Amino acid sequence: MNEQQATKRAEEIIHQAVDGMSPKPKLERIGPEPVGACIARDDGGPDDRLQVSLAYKLTGVPGSEAKSLVRQARDAWVKLGYKFQSSDADWSKPFPHVNMRTEPDDFWMDAITGVVNRATGEGLASIGVTSPCFSRSASDQSTADSTSLHRMQVDEHAEHLALAHSSRIYDALHVQHVPARQGDGISAYQDSEGAFVHHTWSTQPLTEEETAQAMARLQTYFEAAGWVVRHVPTETGAPALIARNVKDGSVAQVAPSATGAARVAVTTPVAPEKSASI
Repeated sequence: MNEQQATKRAEEIIHQAVDGMSPKPKLERIGPEPVGACIARDDGGPDDRLQVSLAYKLTGVPGSEAKSLVRQARDAWVKLGYKFQSSDADWSKPFPHVNMRTEPDDFWMDAITGVVNRATGEGLASIGVTSPCFSRSASDQSTADSTSLHRMQVDEHAEHLALAHSSRIYDALHVQHVPARQGDGISAYQDSEGAFVHHTWSTQPLTEEETAQAMARLQTYFEAAGWVVRHVPTETGAPALIARNVKDGSVAQVAPSATGAARVAVTTPVAPEKSASI
């Protein structure tokens, strides 16, 4: 499998869930780029694998329909023979979520709701698919680098937002970070979807128990702060958290790695009028 094949298959799985929905939602992509490093990769090793991760917010329908959309996504995937990661959603909860996988190609997907208005109980629905990890050839790499992402000057406002989110994630995890390594820190990129500021860092290595406790604290913070949270299975056994800030569109990814460290990445969009002038 290569990047193009993974993206095509991920889009197919998304549309298998969405195309038959009623009322019909629109897809609004979450996050700046679909292709990234393999989640929970061992950053100390020679692992150059990548994976495709696509996530969309389902818009254009009343927030009261969010739960119904998640159920419809579940039904469409079950009809195709896809399997639950553990068990079906708890539909007695106000905002259930579904985690499933395809067979035999092992793409992971989820459909989830989050709170938009706590007073009325309305929510929003999102749907995501993550491919298995794959290696990309040198020709694929050069093509992607030349057409997808372009480095640009960091926008000060977006930088402050990304760093503020990183700081709150650090406080919620309540574990020490390690000195910045190559690739860590602040960077900024522009692609066909817009411009984004990206901040990455790592915690110190943690035991399985410490990782579970830290990720639980982080999920509690995200939910209390109104982020929409997704769980993505990883090869370490501990799920990664991918969360979207409804107010400013920032996306945070926190993934336990094979070294025991948690990798943190926060991506914040630059205001459209600013990205257009870059």
